[in-house]
Amino acid sequence: MALISLKSLGVTMSAPLFSNLDLTIGAGDRLGLVAANGRGKSTLLKCLTGELEPTTGDITRSRGLRVGHVEQSVPEALLDRSFHQIVADALPVEQRDSELWRVDVVLDSLDVPEEMRGRPMRALSGGWQRQALIARVWVTDPDVLLLDEPTNHLDLAKISQLETWLNALPREVPVIIASHDRAFLDAVTNRTLFLRPEESPVFALPYSRAREALDELDASTARKFERDMKVAQQLRKQAAKLNNIGINSGSDLLTVKTKQLKERAEKLQDAAVAAHRERSAGAIRLANRGTHAKVLITLEDPAVETPDGTLLFRTGKRHICQDDRIVLLGRNGVGKSRFIAMIRSAIAEPGSVENIKVTPSTVLGYSDQALSGIGGDDTPLAMVSRRFEAGEQRARSLLAGAGVAIEMQEKKIGALSGGQRSRLMMLVLRLINPNFYLLDEPTNHLDIDGQEALEEELLKHQASCLLASHDRSFIRAVGNRFWLIEKRRLIEVDGPEEFFRAAAETER
Repeated sequence: MALISLKSLGVTMSAPLFSNLDLTIGAGDRLGLVAANGRGKSTLLKCLTGELEPTTGDITRSRGLRVGHVEQSVPEALLDRSFHQIVADALPVEQRDSELWRVDVVLDSLDVPEEMRGRPMRALSGGWQRQALIARVWVTDPDVLLLDEPTNHLDLAKISQLETWLNALPREVPVIIASHDRAFLDAVTNRTLFLRPEESPVFALPYSRAREALDELDASTARKFERDMKVAQQLRKQAAKLNNIGINSGSDLLTVKTKQLKERAEKLQDAAVAAHRERSAGAIRLANRGTHAKVLITLEDPAVETPDGTLLFRTGKRHICQDDRIVLLGRNGVGKSRFIAMIRSAIAEPGSVENIKVTPSTVLGYSDQALSGIGGDDTPLAMVSRRFEAGEQRARSLLAGAGVAIEMQEKKIGALSGGQRSRLMMLVLRLINPNFYLLDEPTNHLDIDGQEALEEELLKHQASCLLASHDRSFIRAVGNRFWLIEKRRLIEVDGPEEFFRAAAETER
């Protein structure tokens, strides 16, 4: 039985986000919603809740349907309330006293520690804030659950926990998930909708298999379009020949035949459907200036510590070499970001960090989780022009190619979307032209096309890098060495899969 039905649904902003969307959502559905940054995923979810009216088409919901919507960000009004309070506040007023036990049931199901429940949202990490928003919606007992980028800010253990929780939900409650996390979508979905401006294909498959089916569909559509165009061209040529013969012979029959051939060509051409071409959200291109040095960084067992001097781990004696793509593995809080910051300091000021030696020819490209390398109060145009001594025309061209449209180039960087800021950061890294990349969660805010482009660029340029990421698909695609941080030491492992399994089992 369909709980929600969409008929010819469409939303147009400055351009169509999607159109002619027909879809039914019923019990057992675990629907992955996939699209590039800014192409309508959040908009469609808001249409499903009734918060936003579509431009065209109809939405039919079952009578009395309760739709639970977990948005990406925490409302400002909730930041000073405790974890427990914001979940309890979601209960109807008349139920808060008699059914407060439901809050604890939900928090237990999400494995929220007792000490976390009394903390204000403002004091929680981004990952725990996501958990609080999910709990706040689930306690209302929704008939349909909508999740917008639910893995943002979660580490691998928490992502695994969320997968387990979602897969244990009652099957009669359909779940719709907008996400760029490919491995997560594979783990929790059984249908995939690719949201497109013209035609939005849906497959009864999880993401990776659906992507293969989509590629086959697009290739088939492209082949048919080419065939139809060739046939139309041949019909026009035949019509032209017959037309010349008809004129010379004065034959009315040939004139009629010419007209028929032209009409067939026009009908075929009008009916032909070109293969979908994704509008680029901005190209991601990297660079590698190279170096003759084989070893870029030598670690003589430096200690990685917290700001107050507490030991997090020691590295042992290790080398980072040219062509290494090293992935740091470890749970949140073990010191991955601190270690990356240490390496950065050692490169920026040679000799400043004890027991870390940097080859003088090393040129750093660095990006942290907060994208602090691009100040929020600066404008993209001013920043690129000033930092790289680029003329206005060249700066504008570079920015447009990276996905920062003309109308956004003189606005503050803080006003850009997460995807635009990520692409701007990648442009900055390319213009630095480094031979060593330090990347802390580089796929945050990037859509799937952006993630795949970053993977391709790192591999194509054989860029040496040290990176930390929670994106399993990205880790698998990019890494050729893996350093695991556990029990206050760093060890080299053959691959990431055992760590992925251990992280999943810890949360079960």
